[in-house]
Amino acid sequence: MKLYISLLFTLFSIAFSFSQNKPGKAVIHTTIYCDHCKACETCGQNFKSKMLKINGVQMYELDEKSMTITVYYNPKKTNLELIKTGITQLGYDADDFKANPLAYENLDSCCKKK
Repeated sequence: MKLYISLLFTLFSIAFSFSQNKPGKAVIHTTIYCDHCKACETCGQNFKSKMLKINGVQMYELDEKSMTITVYYNPKKTNLELIKTGITQLGYDADDFKANPLAYENLDSCCKKK
């Protein structure tokens, strides 16, 4: 009986610890006008490297058609406000956060509103 209770307690502790490390996920609406950003050698690679440098961002999925970025992040290292601010520093809007004007001007012409 003690073994059973001990085993049950151990399993509960493991399950609880995994639930505490759950990554955050957010869908952020943006302003990407480029229809080939993922494949573009210039802006696509630049976007990828800079997105992954935002503290706490573990992974992202860019959907140019719906103009969204789904971001997977570590909530212990960052929050949505910091991620959105990081995206604006790349030259793109992030929900209600407007793109940094200087960063927007530095984007390739294919990534700007026509």
